[in-house]
Amino acid sequence: MSTLTVPQQVPPVSEDVELLRKAFSGWGTNEGLIISILGHRNAAQRKLIRQAYAEAYGEDLIKALDKELSNDFERGVLIWTLDPAERDAALANEATKRWTSSNQVLMEIACTRSSNELLLARQAYHARFKKSLEEDVAHQTSGDFRKLLFPLVSSYRYDGDEVNMTLAKSEAKMLHEKISNKAYSDEELIRILATRSKTQINATLNQYKNEFGNDINKDLKADPKDEFLALLRATVKCLTRPEKYFEKVLRLAINNRGTDEGALTRVVTTRAEIDMKLIKDEYQRRNSIPLDRAIVKDTDGDYEKLLLELVGHEDA
Repeated sequence: MSTLTVPQQVPPVSEDVELLRKAFSGWGTNEGLIISILGHRNAAQRKLIRQAYAEAYGEDLIKALDKELSNDFERGVLIWTLDPAERDAALANEATKRWTSSNQVLMEIACTRSSNELLLARQAYHARFKKSLEEDVAHQTSGDFRKLLFPLVSSYRYDGDEVNMTLAKSEAKMLHEKISNKAYSDEELIRILATRSKTQINATLNQYKNEFGNDINKDLKADPKDEFLALLRATVKCLTRPEKYFEKVLRLAINNRGTDEGALTRVVTTRAEIDMKLIKDEYQRRNSIPLDRAIVKDTDGDYEKLLLELVGHEDA
């Protein structure tokens, strides 16, 4: 499901490090060389490159890239080069600082990562920001949003495949009751979404549809302008069909009114090694245009080249 292409014969780390150093030397920066190396190494390989670069030159590769690059290309390379847990911590910290009721990044990180990945992100947050993600979320959000987001970012869900069908039936009924009564921020509704395993939630929501005739998200559309309901629907999507959630983020990021480079960069860099192939398929199905063609229409230069490499565009 990954779209990252790594050479069958990966050069020695020392060679990658030397070439990256060369890319920064002289009069100009060789952006193509940077893309050809970092754009074709997986997370473990990028981590080794970063360690070896620091040992060889006494400087963090991230700082070296920061000095040499600029604009959207710089942000794309920096976010991509970070260890996934560090990246999630940085994105979450940005989201808490700029939090608005329409910002879904905290929920996205909490609901599309595995329990272990979310735990590692929280640990990376401690190390980098000298405080916890939970305390920042509690401090920066409020009302119903805090009621939902705090338990989501604090969660450590069971990751297995076991399903309790009796529980699925009773919790489907409970969800239907709460939604029928417009008790959208009820603690029991939030408890189910924030603590149950994704497999269990899928079973519960399938039961909900079978029993009551609608997808839960259809019943959560009572007020299309209500941003808390939008966050609840996105939470359900991230927990059950993340590729549909990310397709929508990309669709909104690449549109006629201008490009949201922040969202585009975030989705491509965080999903290229996970499920970008599924997201691309969903994007093509929904928009009748391949994602790479949409990227070409809306971006340019080295930024475009980096994104195309990461989404697996053969002619990039």
